[in-house]
Amino acid sequence: MAQNISLGQYYPGNSIIHRADPRTKIIMSLIFMTAVFISRTVAEFSILALFTSISVAASTVPLGTVIRSVKPILPLVLFASVINVFMVGGRPIFSVWVFSATYEGLFVALTLSARIFLFAVGGSSMLIFTTTPINLTDGIEHLMKPLKRVKVPVHELAMMMTVALRFIPTLIEETDKIMKAQASRGADINEGKFFDRVRSFVPILIPLFVSAVRRADDLANAMEARCYRGDFGRTRLKQLKFTRLDIGVLAFSAAFLTVFIAAKVINAG
Repeated sequence: MAQNISLGQYYPGNSIIHRADPRTKIIMSLIFMTAVFISRTVAEFSILALFTSISVAASTVPLGTVIRSVKPILPLVLFASVINVFMVGGRPIFSVWVFSATYEGLFVALTLSARIFLFAVGGSSMLIFTTTPINLTDGIEHLMKPLKRVKVPVHELAMMMTVALRFIPTLIEETDKIMKAQASRGADINEGKFFDRVRSFVPILIPLFVSAVRRADDLANAMEARCYRGDFGRTRLKQLKFTRLDIGVLAFSAAFLTVFIAAKVINAG
């Protein structure tokens, strides 16, 4: 099961993106996600899709691993697409009972699906796949350092975000084990009416919650045993620094961003 879970996991490698400074990758991801949210046309989505394809190829992360990382969001994409197809008014395609599918709703559904997939792959997966949890924490902390002046606990926030991302695959694996254990005892969560299926999840959620609390307690004890005291007096073996590689990666990203902005200006005109 573990090898089939890729969401939230670091994939070891020595690619250009792996070697880039975590701050560079975080900045790239934020710019890319902003571009995804403001995209409207096929040309703009095509540019972002090309950028994502180049990033995946440059990262040397297997395509199968990337595809598996977006599987958990497929039900959400399907649900949101169906809602938009039937709820957005416009020219009708066909009707089901009192609901009508429209061309405008179909366009909105396709746009939303493209945004979610680009966001998941280009905006988050590439960052998490190519950055270790420690480097990700250090990168977030460095970028948020100006907030320390207003007494914001930057290090603690960065640590919580990284730990949350790290525990996603662990909790997914734990859920799978609990479901298989309950199924071996005769539990069936896929049969019955809606409320019966909801109630059948209780024997899964309770042990999952207990397991999550236990893991959190173990993590806290391990950090305390290693004399972890937050940012107070903390030193780092490897200091983050920008290199020529980071300048090249940012320049490449800036070039794509320029092309994207040009496409928006042309379409707006």
